[in-house]
Amino acid sequence: MNLSKQQTFSRRSFLKTSALASGGMLISFNLFTACKSDVKPPIDISQLNFNDFNAFIKISDEGKVTIFSPNPEIGQGVKTSMPMLIAEELDVPWDDVYIEQGVLDTENYTRQLAGGSQSIRLGWEPLRQTGATAKQMLVNAAAAKWGISPSECKASQGVITNPKGETLGYGDVVKEAALLDVPEDVKLKDPEDFTIIGKNTSNVDIDKIITGKPLFGLDYKEEGMVYASVLRPPAFGQVLESFDDTAARALSGVIDVVVIGEKARAHLEGDKKSWTAQLSKSDKVVVIAKTTWAAIKGKKAIKAVWKNDSELESTESHDKILLDLLNGEKFDTRRKDGNVKKAFANADKILERTYESPFLPHNCMEPMNFFANVTPEKVHLVGPVQTPEDAAKVVSNMLDRKLEDIHLEMTRMGGGFGRRLYGDFVYEAVEIADKIKKPVKMVSTREDDMTTGVYRPAIKYKIAASIKDGKLTGYHLKEAAVNINMYGLIPNFFPAAALENYQVDTVNYQSNITTGAWRAPYTNFLASAEQSFFDELAETLEVDRVQLHLDLLENVKNNPEPNIEYSPERLQGVIKMVVDKSNWGKTDPGVYQGFSVYYCHNTHVAEVADIVMENGNPVVKKVTCAVDCGVVVNPLGALNQVKGGVIDGIGHTMYSELAFKDGVPQSNNFNSYQLIRMGQTPQVDVHFVKNNIAPTGLGEPTLPPVGAAVANAIYKATGKRLTKQPYISNMDLEKVVG
Repeated sequence: MNLSKQQTFSRRSFLKTSALASGGMLISFNLFTACKSDVKPPIDISQLNFNDFNAFIKISDEGKVTIFSPNPEIGQGVKTSMPMLIAEELDVPWDDVYIEQGVLDTENYTRQLAGGSQSIRLGWEPLRQTGATAKQMLVNAAAAKWGISPSECKASQGVITNPKGETLGYGDVVKEAALLDVPEDVKLKDPEDFTIIGKNTSNVDIDKIITGKPLFGLDYKEEGMVYASVLRPPAFGQVLESFDDTAARALSGVIDVVVIGEKARAHLEGDKKSWTAQLSKSDKVVVIAKTTWAAIKGKKAIKAVWKNDSELESTESHDKILLDLLNGEKFDTRRKDGNVKKAFANADKILERTYESPFLPHNCMEPMNFFANVTPEKVHLVGPVQTPEDAAKVVSNMLDRKLEDIHLEMTRMGGGFGRRLYGDFVYEAVEIADKIKKPVKMVSTREDDMTTGVYRPAIKYKIAASIKDGKLTGYHLKEAAVNINMYGLIPNFFPAAALENYQVDTVNYQSNITTGAWRAPYTNFLASAEQSFFDELAETLEVDRVQLHLDLLENVKNNPEPNIEYSPERLQGVIKMVVDKSNWGKTDPGVYQGFSVYYCHNTHVAEVADIVMENGNPVVKKVTCAVDCGVVVNPLGALNQVKGGVIDGIGHTMYSELAFKDGVPQSNNFNSYQLIRMGQTPQVDVHFVKNNIAPTGLGEPTLPPVGAAVANAIYKATGKRLTKQPYISNMDLEKVVG
């Protein structure tokens, strides 16, 4: 059996198990006794004696299975769906399965992170191989006991049956199975035989979530633990000059005041322009206290003096810089098909628009926090982080410790959206713990998160199309971004290969404001800009909006060398589905519809937004969403992901922005930064394309297209083309194209 790179962790686990077994240590396989048929619920799981089988599975003598979920859980549902893949192929009853969050384990797991909507896509085959290999070893052992071929046996729901109808539970053959070789050729189930995959499955943490049981980083406590609140520079471009901690030390509950920053700066010395270097270039004052509240009060009592280290930037200057860059000549060409310059020179008409988006914070409901305890024996870390392996490596270098000394446990995260990809809060907790020689929980406030974080960069696009004899002949997109170019990383998305003459150019401005990934990076605003442009382009060409996309996708199918990542057939499929399911063009009077389609994170999505006008304002009433993400592992969880992406996209498209003045963010909490309210949340109708293609991402792909669907519907209602986000606050500006 040839295993891919992503499959190696499951293979390695079984090799390790086999080696232990051949040496006479059968502890690993005691877990197979999980499926005794006489075990009935209810049962007190805390009283059971679980034994390890491999890095993913352990089973109790009483017949209960525990499956470890290796990847961080940020609400995307992998703590439920990844174990479903193992349980399906292991063929055990889901009701007998318990789920635990795995710890960082670089020996047995690969890609142990949450980002890019890739967890299920990359775990699809290796996790199923893990369960199938375990089941096959048990079947082989049972067959040997009966003196027949394994092919004559069937295994289902933890029971193995021979042609005579005789049965053996997994536990009846566990010792024999432990002595067998690991199978080299394991057959996975056909999709039509799935009993767990594809079935609605409740979130495994739902009872703890709704009853307030400890799950999140903020819930974690240890005996003797103290709390830390960090005072960071109030403006990007400032560093600490001096401080007076007299008042802070006088407060009840405050234990100490320390300064950190040296270790982080030393580690990042060779990386001056990274977000981590920017966040770490200043010393930070830390108040240590007996409680979180005392630590926060102490921080507010610090009298600090800050000095300017670089330019204090403002949104006004950013706007001018980005527009000047768009109108300039210095670009990096990311893709160039045909001759755009010639197409534009020969055009009868050129349509050109500029689209603008602001900085956005992540606004996780659970602020950044982390626990650290640095001792001579180990570095114990616990908390919510999307990139545990990267964090552990940085900590290892910071403290000059072996990587195996770093023990990192992941908690459930109260939101991530890309913010917890960046481990600055981990490194702060570690440096504090190392300095004070005590276990410590670093806790940020909402204001800390919003004003000293990592942001979605401000971006502007200039898109132009050439028209000759009523036909679209050329397409030219220019992007100007703060710090990092989004489009530069995805040059092969639609409409690439749909036009003979197609060009994408990018340029950026290096800012001292820290920027990074924000939900659906690269596409969260690009999709809104491009699909808004295509709507206007269809009108200019006097063709149907939907048909324009279908025709362009036909061009891709006829292109002998398309060099693309998306599937034109699958994009056409979701377009046709959303047109049908939304009653496109057949709505009641007073309901205005907008269409959008996009591919990102390996998933194809089409959306139609229905809006009405109430008191002169657009109100989104419904969004119909067609999704092709391959096999839907957990329909209930998938539905939540799709709806969450749509609602989040509407909220930030319509209402949210973060401005800067002299380096200071102008919003620091939800009273000045508007998220979508419950009363503004529309009905979201979701429809999945049914196929047996391996699953792709769902946490992000439904967010990008919704901005344009809403903007295009607003145009239908008002006659105004919206080009600047957030739409609501910019609807009456001169920048709106009438």
